[in-house]
Amino acid sequence: MVEKLSEQIYVIPLRVVEKMPRWKRGNRAIKEIRKYLARHMKSEEIKLDQSINEKVWERGIEKPPSKIRIRAMKFEDGQVQAELAEE
Repeated sequence: MVEKLSEQIYVIPLRVVEKMPRWKRGNRAIKEIRKYLARHMKSEEIKLDQSINEKVWERGIEKPPSKIRIRAMKFEDGQVQAELAEE
């Protein structure tokens, strides 16, 4: 069993996706979330929960949210698991 090292809540800004063409915004938002978590959690192995995907895609590919609140947990083996943070 792998133990949890740290847990952190991040508010990730997704304003940069507004500069993308409309039909690429949903995909780019997911990539930006992975990039942000890799930079802040110092790991390349990022697993996103299905709830994050549903939140980004709930208004379609053209209108992802401008920011998203995520709880990220880093484990001993270097893996980061992220889920949507409840309010």
